[in-house]
Amino acid sequence: MIGIPTDKLYLVGFMGSGKTTLARALGRRLGWRVIDLDEEIERREGRTVSQVFAQDGEPYFRKVERDVLLAFLPARNVIIATGGGTFIQAANRADILADGLTVWLDAPFSRIVDRVPSDGRRPLAADREAFAALFETRRAVYRLAHVRIDAQGRIEALVERVLHKLGW
Repeated sequence: MIGIPTDKLYLVGFMGSGKTTLARALGRRLGWRVIDLDEEIERREGRTVSQVFAQDGEPYFRKVERDVLLAFLPARNVIIATGGGTFIQAANRADILADGLTVWLDAPFSRIVDRVPSDGRRPLAADREAFAALFETRRAVYRLAHVRIDAQGRIEALVERVLHKLGW
């Protein structure tokens, strides 16, 4: 992966694929800072992601998400757990692919359904039929990441899988 900065990792994938959990485990292992974009959005907005969606809609959320992502572009020696839709946005994807190594956590839909409740905490998960269609649509874009990792298994094994795949 010539020309791609190796002092920053971006974890991309569908909601519930384990991006935040893996980012924290990788951060401990590498001694790097971990940034969860959704947590940063919540801190900036003073409300949950679901509240932002409900009160201001997805377009507003995506603008805030973009602003937060841009604020962290200069950061190095960090692992960034993106939101499920961050990498889907073309401008975000271009910046992410140029700024660091991008790892797609590929989890089967059955596992996602087990992890993501349809109770409104995840606004895009409430309608399960639309949720399944969104999953399939987004997979086509996640494939553009530098590296694909099967997101099934224990977190320790996933850490080793990522480090091995990156040659670290």
